[in-house]
Order: sequence, then structure tokens, then C-alpha cells
Amino acid sequence: MNAGAVITKVETQDKRSYGTPLIYPKFSVLDPETTYSLPPRQIANGVVDTFVHTTEQYLTYPVGGALQDYFAEGILRVLVKNGEQALKAPKNYEVRANLMWASSWGLNGWIAQGVPEDWATHMIGHELTAFYGIDHAQTLAIVLPGLLDVLREEKAEKLIQMGEHVFNISEGSRDDRIDSAIESIESFFRRMGIETHLSNYGLGIEAVRKVVERLKERGWILGEHQNITPDVVEEILIKRLVTKIF
Repeated sequence: MNAGAVITKVETQDKRSYGTPLIYPKFSVLDPETTYSLPPRQIANGVVDTFVHTTEQYLTYPVGGALQDYFAEGILRVLVKNGEQALKAPKNYEVRANLMWASSWGLNGWIAQGVPEDWATHMIGHELTAFYGIDHAQTLAIVLPGLLDVLREEKAEKLIQMGEHVFNISEGSRDDRIDSAIESIESFFRRMGIETHLSNYGLGIEAVRKVVERLKERGWILGEHQNITPDVVEEILIKRLVTKIF
């Protein structure tokens, strides 16, 4: 139910995204029962990937897109409510149906209408998969908390809004609420059984340098403000080595 794809070329260790309206489906058939046979790891991956798809279009900066914000927050709330249940009760039709519907709306283009988009977490994560074969969602769970911490000022208003509307964080100072929102995201990933640091996957500083060098070679500058340079990516990934950012 979207117009994108990602293609990996193992020989060159490349993972690149692709999209065009010409490949948007004429219709989609969504049957939650087809997900029953998936192993828990892939269910967790799907939930986390959908979560980050949504934040890439939501955790930017306010532009008055109230309906888009509420829709994105609704998707995130469905994921938080149903994600763990999908692991505990793998053949609960209602849970799987809600997750499948949320995942479809998380990337079908609707919540991106009229609002800024980020996608830096995905672009950085793709390089970790291309070089080291880490599951896509696992790379997102590594990158996103660090990115939000480094860019906390640029994303402050939306982080506070998300904390309140998705995780019920309404007390504390501005910085405390930002910290709590980021912590809540990372905690959710861990409850889904997905680790959030490079060291959990046997990677260290050499992985950081390899990803940064690749981005420099491509001349990429990422983020909704086009301010995530390779040097900023290095700062983000260094935070994700072994020590928690809080």
C-alpha cells in the first residue's frame, strides 16, 4: 500500500531506496491471518519499522497539520498498545488486524501530506544493514534514540507533543519531558525484544567510521532541515555504541 521499495546489492554492500507513484498499487489485499506464521523476530521488526516510518513523518517540527499529527499519533498508539500483545498472543486476529492496518497507513503517503519529513534514521540504518546484515528494524532501533537526542532542540516541540499524546508524559520540565519521550521510545523497542546499541550486535567504533565514510563519499546531508552532515551522523552513532544516552 505504498509506492516505495528498497533494493540491496550484496556485491557492493549497497542498500538504496526507490520510489515512484507509478508503482503505487491499484488495490491491496490485507489478510491478518497471513502473518500468523511469522516468527516473533519478524513481528517485532514489523512493529518497530512501522513505528519509525511514522516518526520519520511526524517527529520534525510543527506546521499546523493537526489532522496529520493526530493520525500519526493514532498509528503510534496502536503500535504501542498492540505490539507486545502480538508477541504474547500470536494468533489474536484483532491484534494482528490493527497492526496490519497501522502499518499500511504508516507508509501509504497520507500522514506525509503537507508536513515535513525526515528519513535520516532510515538512510543511516540502511548502511548498517548493507555493511553488517543487521535486520532493518534493528538498525532503526539503534539509530533513532541517538538521532533524537542529538537533534533534541530542532525536534523539541514534536517530542514533547508525542510524549504527551502517545506516552502520557505531561509533567516535568521541558528537558525532562524530552528525555522521557526518547526514553519511552527506546523502552518500547526493547520491550519488543529489539536491542538498541551497536555493541548488542557485536559492532564498535569501526562500524561508525565505516558508515560515516560512506555518507561522505556520497555527499549526503540528511534530515528535514538538511543539517545532518556525516559529522552529525558520527555524533549520533557514537552515542549508540555501548552507553545509554540517559
